[in-house]
Amino acid sequence: MGKDAMRKVIIELRCNEYAGREANPNVPWSPDEIARDAAEAREAGAAILHYHARNAETGAADTAVETYAETIRRVRSGTDLLINPTLGATTIDDPGERVAHIPALGQDPGTAPDMAPVDLATLNIDPYVPGKGFLVEDLIYRNPISGIRTEIDAIHTAGAHVDAVLWNVGSARMLGALLDEGLLPEPCFTEVALSNMMLSTHPATEAGLHSLLPFLPEGRHTPWVYLTVGSNAFPLLETALEAGGHLALGLGDHDYCELGDAPPRNAEVVAEAVRRIRAAGYEPATPDEAREILGYC
Repeated sequence: MGKDAMRKVIIELRCNEYAGREANPNVPWSPDEIARDAAEAREAGAAILHYHARNAETGAADTAVETYAETIRRVRSGTDLLINPTLGATTIDDPGERVAHIPALGQDPGTAPDMAPVDLATLNIDPYVPGKGFLVEDLIYRNPISGIRTEIDAIHTAGAHVDAVLWNVGSARMLGALLDEGLLPEPCFTEVALSNMMLSTHPATEAGLHSLLPFLPEGRHTPWVYLTVGSNAFPLLETALEAGGHLALGLGDHDYCELGDAPPRNAEVVAEAVRRIRAAGYEPATPDEAREILGYC
């Protein structure tokens, strides 16, 4: 087996995002449910947990620091996963308010996150589905340079690392500028976000992925995962592995009901990812191996 075939592949679990339970009732909302899924996914082969704090009864976004903190406490009581809580994206318009919970969480070593995401683009979020039209209109996700700086500074103040999220070629170029300015250190964990529903992003296709990857900052250390908002991530897995990438997926992005007769849990989705990674000649990274790959050791 060649050297590249021995490469360890990071799996990040995107456990819930803002997904409802209409298609899959197993989407976790409460801290207990997220912690349960995290422990099961760790056993299946995940290395990173990304989660959105949600109201346990309704699934609505919950921005309370204590809800984020309680989730982290419960996850850490049962796993060694790296923890990557959301900043809330479109639910909070002001970047300072959007990131405020991260320094608050960082004040307690028991709740300090390992990383937090910063989106490097202003986008029209309005999802479009052929035959149904635009599902939402006039939803703009604003990320001016000043706001990006605010979020980066707050995350670093918390002792956490920045997860740079790329939605298009412009945000890939923005990453290069932030590295040039010294605002982000290397290695810089990077997420390549693809979506067939969001027209301002690259589509979740081989062409969409390959049209963005050449614009990753040349000569920089930016280990990256890909994710597919609103669709199955598996069709792109082998392509991403061959290009040197890692994987982020979960019930937050897609219901994965095609995996079996019953709606799957997040751990089953991760287990299928591990099966496919191994079939391609690679191995899933443990959390400690992910820390080494990302320079967090």
